Amino acid sequence: MFLFFSFFKRSAHAIDSLIERIGRFVSWLTLVMVLVTFCIVLLRYLFDLSWVMMQESIIYLHGLVFMLGAAYTLKHDGHVRVDIIYQRCTPKIKAWIDLLGTLFLLLPVAGFMLWSSWEYVMSSWDILEGSRNSGGLPLVYLLKSCLLLMSGLLILQGLSLLMSKIVYIFEPGTKHG
Repeated sequence: MFLFFSFFKRSAHAIDSLIERIGRFVSWLTLVMVLVTFCIVLLRYLFDLSWVMMQESIIYLHGLVFMLGAAYTLKHDGHVRVDIIYQRCTPKIKAWIDLLGTLFLLLPVAGFMLWSSWEYVMSSWDILEGSRNSGGLPLVYLLKSCLLLMSGLLILQGLSLLMSKIVYIFEPGTKHG
């Protein structure tokens, strides 16, 4: 049984480390988004210039931040939660709620997102879909691929959460506050 818990702890730590690195990288995209927006405003109002590619890059960056940051937000327990019951529970009951929520809500929904977006993304790759606007970014298929990446990262972080909660609940000698 010790090997089982040890494997879960190591696996959860490895997944958490990966998600943490991705989240820290993605956080820099918000700075890039602000700088590009600033440039767009300067170019438009000072020089009367506008490029569709720059405007679309804001949309792409926004999408990347949300899609690639979802698992990081989950790792840091930053998603919206109805705290009417949860806040009054003991740590062990909270762990059970998290475990069951992950098992019966998060993993099935993320799996469905992965499954349902697969064909959509692949058809975009088949034609190397680009912007519909003249002068726009030719990489729509890459942005759509982030749907698969988001789902996969949510599944990974969900598995990490699941393993952590199993260890917390069932490992002998664990103090539950």
